[in-house]
Amino acid sequence: MNDLMLKLFVKVQSLMVREEGQDLVEYALVVALVAFGATAALKTLGSGLNSAFTNISSTLASSLT
Repeated sequence: MNDLMLKLFVKVQSLMVREEGQDLVEYALVVALVAFGATAALKTLGSGLNSAFTNISSTLASSLT
């Protein structure tokens, strides 16, 4: 019974020391953060471009009439 407990303890310790999956989680978090930032930036850029083209359109329309 002690041998089985010792083997289980060694197996759990080896699983706790492994860091292979940790890199994948860190990369996924970085990708999610970049995607969130890009989405927020594109929303701001889109509304800015929309207002700029609206101003250009109204200026052109008033200068033609």
